[in-house]
Amino acid sequence: MIRARRARIVATLGPASRAPGMVKALAQAGADVFRLNFSHGSHEDHAAALKAVRGAEMALQRPLGVLADLQGPKLRLGRFADGAIEVKPGHVMRFDLDPAPGDATRVQMPHPEIFKALRTGMALLIDDGRIRLRVGERADDWAEVTVESGTKLSDRKGVAVPDAVIPVSALTTKDREDLAFALRLGVDWVALSFVQKAEDMAELKRLVNGKAACLAKIEKPQALQDLESILDYCDGVMVARGDLGVELLPEEVPVAQKQILRAARRRGVPAIVATQMLESMTSAPAPTRAEASDVANAVYEGADALMLSAETASGDYPLEAVGIMSRIIERVERDPLWPSLMDAEHAGMDEHDVDALVAAARKAAEAQSTACMVVFTTLGGTARRMSRERPLQPVLALTPNPDTARRLALVWGLEPRLGKQPDSLEAVTDDAVTSAVKFGLAEAGQRILILAGTPFGAPGAANLLRLAHAPAGPKTRGKT
Repeated sequence: MIRARRARIVATLGPASRAPGMVKALAQAGADVFRLNFSHGSHEDHAAALKAVRGAEMALQRPLGVLADLQGPKLRLGRFADGAIEVKPGHVMRFDLDPAPGDATRVQMPHPEIFKALRTGMALLIDDGRIRLRVGERADDWAEVTVESGTKLSDRKGVAVPDAVIPVSALTTKDREDLAFALRLGVDWVALSFVQKAEDMAELKRLVNGKAACLAKIEKPQALQDLESILDYCDGVMVARGDLGVELLPEEVPVAQKQILRAARRRGVPAIVATQMLESMTSAPAPTRAEASDVANAVYEGADALMLSAETASGDYPLEAVGIMSRIIERVERDPLWPSLMDAEHAGMDEHDVDALVAAARKAAEAQSTACMVVFTTLGGTARRMSRERPLQPVLALTPNPDTARRLALVWGLEPRLGKQPDSLEAVTDDAVTSAVKFGLAEAGQRILILAGTPFGAPGAANLLRLAHAPAGPKTRGKT
């Protein structure tokens, strides 16, 4: 199952899709990574879903990644005596810590950390921005607010403060319990919500302790301001446009998306574009033209992966959603303009020998006679560096480590596969050309570029670039 595309697809599992047969069908249709959304479902549901993914992986003989998406803090209003109140611009009321049911004059906001962060003149957004308020007088346990737009406030609606860093950990008690469970299950990636600063990701990395790759969901304006520091602690990043779009003006979201993708590309950090990619397919068998363009634009921007949420988790057409997303990606990547766009966003080299070697490999691969590239990797670093170069040839990433193979399923252009650890230069060449032919990436006589590291069997950066040709007979000769 070699994909006819470089950008990858993340499919969220839920009631509509977690059955073993459906998971296998989604993988066949094009899903590369499966997301477990810990905002919904029980631990038992997620365990069954992961088991289904591993079963599909075995049946299809292709590594499949599993991403555990932690819920993060949920900041909400309290309850109203009548369930809701009507408001209009100019309406003034008070938010406080009193748990008594609210009315038109006041309501509980049970988050002292928000009151501490508020300043007069700040905006408050309620119910995904449907209600906009402005803060007037305030103290450490109350704030007077004036309605600027909106008509109705109801029980337990979410609160966002776009102009302040809220002094709260991105990991709640529930998140810590979910994280421990996810790591016991053996997930490949963990995504952290409500990231505001680098320390949030540092805390996650400490708790995960290398048992999974760590991904930051960029959904807060504060994260954009500290993006470079956050990326220091990231193995991956997600453009979480839903929550990001609540706190940013609509015209700012596309700019933020490009900013995040460019920063991630420079670092060689895989980036996912998420939220409402094919939203209408939750209840319709085909996307809108605007949605198709949205998917295409993310591919043109060089995103490593695109994510489906409700479309596959609870929608009526999960298979169709994966299928059409895959076809849109393939069509974009056939556009004659697309290679030049990938090259235009080409990242500069770091001051490392391996970067020079990888850049040389990409340049050498531009020869038309090159069928594919084969990268031997233990922990995935060399393969990710190769992906950052955005080569147009297929890249077969061979690793003896199943965890590495599954994590690389998220990365642009890579075809991760399990392979034995070579112990000699001859074994490197033989394994590379044999695997390239086996997976249909090269035919007899075609050139293959091989990246590997010595000493063989020891984790470390690649220091060997070798040319070989797919065999017409039992033996293959290569050049270092």
